[in-house]
Amino acid sequence: MSKKTDFYTPYKGPAGGWGALQSTTKHWLKSENAVRNIHTLLKTNQPHGFDCPGCAWGEKHDPAKIRFCENGAKAVNWEATSRKVDAAFMAEHSVSWLNTQSDYFLEYQGRLTEPLRYNRETDHYEAISWEDAYRHIGDTLKKQADPNTVAFYTSGRASNEAAFLYQLFARAYGTNNFPDCSNMCHEASGYALTSSIGIGKGTVEIDDFERADAVFVFGQNPGTNHPRMLETLKEVVQRGAQLLTFNTLRERGLERFQNPQSPVEMLTNGSKPTNTGYFCPKIGGDMAVVRGMVKVLIDLEAAAQQEGKAVFDHDFIKQHTQGLDAYLEQVKQTSWQDIIAQSGLSKEDITHAANVYAQAENVILTWAMGITQHHHSVATIHEMVNLMALRGNLGKPGAGVCPVRGHSNVQGDRTMGINERPSQAFLDALEKRFHFTPPQEHGLAVVDTIRAMRDGKVGVFIALGGNFAAATPDTQATVQALKQCQLTVQISTKLNRSHLITGTEAIILPCLGRTDIDHQAKGQQKVTVEDSFSMIHASGGVLEPLSKEQKSEPAIVAGIAAATLGNFPIDWNEVVSDYDLIREHIAAVVPGFNDFNQRILQDGGFYLGNSARERNWKTPSGKAICHSHVLPESILPKRAQDLLSDKTLILQTLRSHDQYNTTIYGMNDRYRGIKGERKVVFINPADIQRLGFEEGQSVTLRSIWDDGVERKISGFKLVPYSIPAGNIAAYYPETNPLVPLDSHGEFSNTPTSKSIAIELEAYEEESNGIAVAAV
Repeated sequence: MSKKTDFYTPYKGPAGGWGALQSTTKHWLKSENAVRNIHTLLKTNQPHGFDCPGCAWGEKHDPAKIRFCENGAKAVNWEATSRKVDAAFMAEHSVSWLNTQSDYFLEYQGRLTEPLRYNRETDHYEAISWEDAYRHIGDTLKKQADPNTVAFYTSGRASNEAAFLYQLFARAYGTNNFPDCSNMCHEASGYALTSSIGIGKGTVEIDDFERADAVFVFGQNPGTNHPRMLETLKEVVQRGAQLLTFNTLRERGLERFQNPQSPVEMLTNGSKPTNTGYFCPKIGGDMAVVRGMVKVLIDLEAAAQQEGKAVFDHDFIKQHTQGLDAYLEQVKQTSWQDIIAQSGLSKEDITHAANVYAQAENVILTWAMGITQHHHSVATIHEMVNLMALRGNLGKPGAGVCPVRGHSNVQGDRTMGINERPSQAFLDALEKRFHFTPPQEHGLAVVDTIRAMRDGKVGVFIALGGNFAAATPDTQATVQALKQCQLTVQISTKLNRSHLITGTEAIILPCLGRTDIDHQAKGQQKVTVEDSFSMIHASGGVLEPLSKEQKSEPAIVAGIAAATLGNFPIDWNEVVSDYDLIREHIAAVVPGFNDFNQRILQDGGFYLGNSARERNWKTPSGKAICHSHVLPESILPKRAQDLLSDKTLILQTLRSHDQYNTTIYGMNDRYRGIKGERKVVFINPADIQRLGFEEGQSVTLRSIWDDGVERKISGFKLVPYSIPAGNIAAYYPETNPLVPLDSHGEFSNTPTSKSIAIELEAYEEESNGIAVAAV
């Protein structure tokens, strides 16, 4: 191995297993709270513990089992650290200096432990009292000529209680400006499902995986992004069901898994497969794959009809669908040549997948952000719903659609009303409960919020969690937009990049995390979250907070609201004294939450319900709508298509294994064989040779877009990898500067972070340390 590639060694082990245990132990020790955190980890996802601050994957209730995975352990240990970031720390480090540090360095410094206000003259954050912080934020909001000049951002970590208070405050203030992390991940899922089956959530429960005859997994890497899903996939295969995976990269978690809780597998170093077929379509080629499957099914149906049989579920189609005939005609008009070219798979591969689908009585189709972050993502999900409708695999046990959400309560936040385009029914319920008329005008999502801040139309930005500057597309544009603001407010657990990109004024408010005990006036409190299967769980911290100056998210929201609105439309301080009072309001406004306070007492939580699962289609026609879309000529938006050349590659951004969302836990990516590096590009070896590069060579990535803005990042090393020719992959947030703000999904406005047109240039580093792109 040359020095150029000494950071890369292909990983030969399974997902999970000894590698996961070693990694968990390392991060447990790094927390500098090791003894206390053993107890903490054992309370993760348990009935009388806290919900994991990582992913939203659900699970069967089994208190006898350890219910955290490797990445969940990283999240818990990362949060439950003894290191502190306070005014003394900020006095030592200027904001300008901190901004030169890595994202890993920033969060590694520890938990934020007191409110801080930026002093522009000294370039340092300084201590501010809670009372003064609330007063200053409230005064600033009251001085705004128009409530729509304020944006209320939400991270998917926020609890149901915090999210409900947040949206109530913002709407009582007068705006529907709710940019939310879901705008950047599963917005396409919500839009496509709502317009097809009448509800923007998956129809599957966790037990359905035990009944499915076949499971189709599209565009996701559960080994890194939601590792608890691996056990579910392994069990599907182990009991003899079919499990077909479609993912652009070869990912270890989708190949085989060693269960750390299985003594036999651990002692024998054995592992079990997590698929019965693995296919690697081109980036964005999933719609073509599904269209090809349906084209095969049409032929199978015709042949079956000759024998008096059927492949399609005609009773379901007649009773429950609308528009399927037009869709099938659209499929017939699509050529195999176009399907094969765009999918990157052979007709034989697609035919095999179609036959598996046709022979299975009950089918689950599941996907994640590999599907949702393209220009044609909504069309792709519509295509998947149509596939499922053909054989009645919607609204029955063991079958259904299952978008796998990322952050632990991103689905719950939307349920609580964090939505820039709220339904009229939700607004009417708010008005009935709280006796004010909420704003009716649609608000701003993430992309439009960035534009509005850039153009001076939004001057105050409040973030309930998250790391907006690092999570959003077109980093240069986002940074400039945030700097245009009069005031930025960050409600956070740890120091991150967004704290260093300030408006004219900036305030950081330190909040409790999931692991922290939440003490309020009427005792210790619990919050609730919603997982990907619409299960509502209670979550209560187990650790005393590091500082008495840390407050809960509901308390912080209430404090800002009271300083802005007084006791309108509720007594904010009273509801925060006892979260049961918040939940009573939720039960009165949000369908499915009746007897909320009683139902969260049951172990394992309660099922919120899903209308489409009951075949109750809340669409205008009362049926599942089968949408017809032309297979796109290109997966790229028009503004990139005209600039392409034979050197153009399509980039998808992704996470490393030592990462969750924008949080970087370490510099390794074990399953992909990367050690101590993040600036890497995974690329097909044939493309390395075709473009005249070498393995390990440093390159510059330049984005292709027609607005005259130069978007490029440099110093990335080429890693040969199993990925289709013409496609490459690299980590975010490092690659976010390449995603044009105006490159977003049709209907969803989700940034196209999984399909970015780029070109590579050689990159040389001069002896004086100044790096330059080689022309």
